[in-house]
Amino acid sequence: MLVVFGLGNPGTQYARTRHNVGFDVLDVFCEQEHLRMTKLDHHGLISESGFGNGKLILVKPQTYMNLSGNCVSEVISWYKPEPEETLVVYDDIDLPLGKLRMRKKGSAGTHNGMRSIVSLCGRDDFPRLRVGVGAKPPQWDLADYVLSHYQEGEEQETQFAAFLKAAEVIRVMWTQGLDRAMQLANASDKKDRKEAGEETK
Repeated sequence: MLVVFGLGNPGTQYARTRHNVGFDVLDVFCEQEHLRMTKLDHHGLISESGFGNGKLILVKPQTYMNLSGNCVSEVISWYKPEPEETLVVYDDIDLPLGKLRMRKKGSAGTHNGMRSIVSLCGRDDFPRLRVGVGAKPPQWDLADYVLSHYQEGEEQETQFAAFLKAAEVIRVMWTQGLDRAMQLANASDKKDRKEAGEETK
């Protein structure tokens, strides 16, 4: 089993904004695999499929970002995946635009959606895939920035390439396992890792 949560805010006004990375990645994955997220349950849009040798569950919480834990905790209680069978995909302003980072576990950091999940699930020992949306410009309010759209041209192309890679990470995690998925997601040069404030190993 693999349960993938893509975080975002429901509603057309939030579509394709920086905070909706999780929704966008699942949209790309579903288009590639000809899946549809039409089931509304546990405060989320859900797709269930017999993908490969087991069950793949994709979830878009419909609770708004700050209450993501309401949906995630209910889904986990219902399907009962092991921690390593769970993946949360979300945006990160501390990563350069289009860069991916994947970890097996860790704190929620400053992300309100992850804070809600960790608080209501009572644990942080599950994999997460962060997609960089770039740092907030000094003159911007943080809320305004993460709810803004990508600029046309190069910025949109860079981020769509990240969505494609993130969708492939999900596919690899399902078919080849967590370690291989992390290798793919974290493949980057030392300069990018330094920018992200992470160790190079």
